[in-house]
Amino acid sequence: MGMDLGILRARPWRGHELPFLASDFVLVWETIPRELLKPKDSSENKGVRERSAIIHRTWRKRFLDKLLDIGIHMEKHVSRMEKKVVHYLLLSAPWSVLCYYAEELQLRLPLQALPNQASNWSARVLGRLGIRNVMAEEVPNLPLDHYTCQFKVNKLQWFLGSDRQDTFFSTTQRHQILYEILATTQYGRSKDREVGVDWLLSENVFSAAFPLHDGPFKLPPEESAPSSLNQRQILFQYWANWRKWYKYQPLDHIRKYFGEKVAFYFAWLGFYTGWLLPAAVVGTLVFIAGIFLMFDDVPAQEVCESKEQYRMCPLCKSCPYWLLSRPCSAAPQAGRLFDHGGTIFFSMFMSLWAVMFLEYWKRMNASLAHRWDCSDFEDIEERPRPQFTAMAPMTIINPITGAEEPYFPKRNRHHRILAGSMVIIMMIAIVVMFVVSVILYRVVVAILLSSSGYFRFVASASRIASITGSVVNLLFILILSKIYISLAHFLTKWEMHRTQTKYEDAFIFKVFVFQFVNFYSSPFYIAFFKGKFVGYPGNYVNFLGVRNEECSPGGCLIELAQELLIIMVGKQIINNMQEVVIPKLKCWWQKQRFASSKKVPKEGESVQAEKAPWEMNYQLLVFEGLFDEYLEMVMQFGFITIFVAACPLAPLFALLNNWVEIRLDAQKFVCDYRRPVAERAQGIGIWFYILEVIAHLAVISNAFLIAFTSDFLPRTYYKYIYDINLHGYVNFSLSHAPWDFVQQNNSACRYQAFRDLDGNFSSTYWQLLTIRLGFIIAFEHVVFFIAGLIKLLVPDIPESVEVKVKRERYLAKEALAENKVGFASLGAPALAAELQLAAPLPPPVLPSCFEAPERAAEQPASPSGAGAET
Repeated sequence: MGMDLGILRARPWRGHELPFLASDFVLVWETIPRELLKPKDSSENKGVRERSAIIHRTWRKRFLDKLLDIGIHMEKHVSRMEKKVVHYLLLSAPWSVLCYYAEELQLRLPLQALPNQASNWSARVLGRLGIRNVMAEEVPNLPLDHYTCQFKVNKLQWFLGSDRQDTFFSTTQRHQILYEILATTQYGRSKDREVGVDWLLSENVFSAAFPLHDGPFKLPPEESAPSSLNQRQILFQYWANWRKWYKYQPLDHIRKYFGEKVAFYFAWLGFYTGWLLPAAVVGTLVFIAGIFLMFDDVPAQEVCESKEQYRMCPLCKSCPYWLLSRPCSAAPQAGRLFDHGGTIFFSMFMSLWAVMFLEYWKRMNASLAHRWDCSDFEDIEERPRPQFTAMAPMTIINPITGAEEPYFPKRNRHHRILAGSMVIIMMIAIVVMFVVSVILYRVVVAILLSSSGYFRFVASASRIASITGSVVNLLFILILSKIYISLAHFLTKWEMHRTQTKYEDAFIFKVFVFQFVNFYSSPFYIAFFKGKFVGYPGNYVNFLGVRNEECSPGGCLIELAQELLIIMVGKQIINNMQEVVIPKLKCWWQKQRFASSKKVPKEGESVQAEKAPWEMNYQLLVFEGLFDEYLEMVMQFGFITIFVAACPLAPLFALLNNWVEIRLDAQKFVCDYRRPVAERAQGIGIWFYILEVIAHLAVISNAFLIAFTSDFLPRTYYKYIYDINLHGYVNFSLSHAPWDFVQQNNSACRYQAFRDLDGNFSSTYWQLLTIRLGFIIAFEHVVFFIAGLIKLLVPDIPESVEVKVKRERYLAKEALAENKVGFASLGAPALAAELQLAAPLPPPVLPSCFEAPERAAEQPASPSGAGAET
């Protein structure tokens, strides 16, 4: 590789030396010396390997030559190992290139500084109550807040700090500019996708491309002032530390170090976790109330004391008759644990909780978006994706900005989306097939256990089949998820979406629809279909030759609770174990791989005592995006809202998981991952709209759960019509087997239904059906009315934010007005020259800070920047 970087300074890194330049980005590639190639390889294999190496060297040379033409500063370091050579290329953008691309990317830079006005609703509430806030903590080096506007080179002097070139652009802004250059640099033919560093990484031309961390995350051994810590150490000490589990997250520090996209994720996760606290408290109280009601439940006592009074019909053709009193120790009491009047209150509470949570998050999102200068990012500022720019077949004028942009015909995209939708439908059909197979598994296992003759198996056949079926279903979910996500990536790239936000929204929608069916199909079956279409003795309904499942003696609600706990809690445990174990194992393996390859110094060189920062960063894990983190939390939100009537403890489990999740994710970002390129965002994207759909679906789901799956309405009906103490309710809820079944089997039995002796629905059934439908309508209307009232009363944007927006616009206008006054005072010739600077003239006419990077690379920038020349 020396041939293609001969102009670069290459020198070994030693622990006591400082790097030549403050690197904004690092490119890494590995090569195997010719003398270490396996001599036993055939000539054909050697030829293929050499041709591949030549192609890689050619692409690398073209790409790096393009970067040099743009004006990027480079410094090369080589680390020689026993079996390979690792090349590190440190990249840095000069002032002129930074100015040019800052205007191209429409970065927002400060006009005026003001104190950081970050606040927290819980801190305000505790302050008004006069309670000491133990969650608050003073974090050093708190970033200032600023009034900002989009950067213009010819207005440079009006921006705050424009006289300090080394600090004018923040570290994350420099990373964004370097990544934009790397992602759009063409090194070959665009029709062959020979553009951008991402394609080179996929072709293994480069091994890695990443910005450097600020320094080590571990604190220095000697005591030092908190203000002297680097940004990574501050985040580790005040955020990723397990001892800070109850403290507020330093969101402004996170945003400053990782960018808005990562900061919005942690802001939403912390906000969601805080709102889970009241839901968990109320759910726990409802569960405790169920424990007390469980022991005083009259129908459950009647079941246990019935002895041989209720002889139940067989569960299958070869199954024996069974007594309702047999499983009394667990089934009826356990069913009452989740099925009581408190469930109605909690379902309504959680429906309103979800609406209020989303409304107040919108306010929080608006405040953060304004404070972080990204309120108009998606509508105005977001540029086309580099991959889209390279692959688009034509260009078009943007109706908003008036600039010429690459374009892909909407009709072609719609055709591709339609074709991709067919693939998604096929995958969903596969999920449904797996769900059906799990249902058949439960039926077959229940039949086998019921006909086994063992008392314990016969009594608990339905419960054993349900629990094992849930475990099998969880395994199917995890396996199918891995397959589908890779397919969704391919389909979304093929659809050619213009911006990164639209690309991610399309990908998220595809995966969420699949995961929704994957995760929720089994709970939906248990909640709304199991035991509803069974038939009656002598005329049972079959599916694929197997009799449909019935609910256990405790009811389907207890089975739904078991299913939720196994899938939700089981998935959380598996995910947390993966997040703890897998990153640590990968980091350990990376370090072992480099430790096993000892450095081979050249003559006259000494082996370094300490690794260079780019080498230490290269050993960290690749950041793969926030999709998995969001998906886990959104699916959890669905479990605690859609099926909350079946499991009041779900918010408590979610709260405990999220307390752990925040610190696990923080440690991964600070300690285990390479520093991601800072990405801008306006919020949490399409995930918010998915949460809104889930919140509306939760109202409908809980209404149907209480009406058709719970025993609340039949019990209430019996209280008002027959006995307020529910004496005789068990007999009321059981029907007698039809005459023809009794005569055929010469034995009478009972089954759970509201039917007469001919197997037809009784008048009680139709009365209950009317009550159930009326309850659904009333429940939904009440909840949706209150939710609509909340939306009206809670404005989406706080009044204080609206004032700040107006103030910022005023300052931006003032800056432009002052600039115009300055132009007028120069006189006619100077004014004409200044107007020429603002006009789109050819690059040679512009001074260094205004011209294209190709010209900027040929001459040094003015020490005082373009503002001095203006």
